[in-house]
Amino acid sequence: MTDAFADATYGALDVGYGDRPAVLVVDFQKGFTDPDFRMGKSPRIHAARDRTVTVLEVARRCNIPVVSCFAGWHTKKDIQYWKVAAVREDFFDGSEEQHIDPKIADPNYDFIFKKCAPSIFFQTPIMPFLTKHRIDTVIVTGCVTSGCVRASTIDAFSYGFRTIVVDDCCGDPMQESHDANLKDMGRRYADIKQSADVLEYFEKMRGKNA
Repeated sequence: MTDAFADATYGALDVGYGDRPAVLVVDFQKGFTDPDFRMGKSPRIHAARDRTVTVLEVARRCNIPVVSCFAGWHTKKDIQYWKVAAVREDFFDGSEEQHIDPKIADPNYDFIFKKCAPSIFFQTPIMPFLTKHRIDTVIVTGCVTSGCVRASTIDAFSYGFRTIVVDDCCGDPMQESHDANLKDMGRRYADIKQSADVLEYFEKMRGKNA
C-alpha cells in the first residue's frame, strides 16, 4: 500500500541528537497520575511516568538539566476555554492536582514551574533556562501525548531545538491516540525514540554538561 506521506518525503530525514541535552517533563502532576483524581486513572500514563523516573535518575547522574512543569490556574479568570471539565474545575492553586508527582520531582535539582497553556514553552521561564545552559537538544516526556506533549514538541521544534520525543515515557488515555500523534510528530518535527536509546545517549554525554 502506498504511503502518501512517505512519497511526499515526510519523515525522510532524522533530527539526531546534539551535544547539550535537557529533559522536559510535561505535566506529570498528580491530577494526571493519581487515581484519586478524575484525570489520573490512566494506566498508560502511570506506566509512562514510571519509565520516566529511570530516565530522570540517569539524567541527573549525568548532570543533564531537567525541566518539569505542571498545569494550573490562580482563579477562574485565568483559564482559557478548555473543553475538558476536570482541567477547568480542578487544577487551581493549592489543589493536590497541581502537585508534581513525588516519583518525578527532585526540587533540589529540577527547574519546576507552572504553565497555563498546553505547551511548556508558552509564556513560561523555560527559554532563559535553556539558553543559560546552552541546550541544543530537548528530550520530551510527559502527558498527555495528544495534547500538551504534542504542543510542547511543536514549540520546541519552532524554537530550533533538536527535539526527541520518548515514546515509552509519554502517556495518553488511548493507545490509538498516542500512536497516531507520535507517528505524525515523527513525520514532521521530532525523532521518536525509546527510553533505552535515550539512556545510552545520556551515558555518552556524561561529564560534558558539567
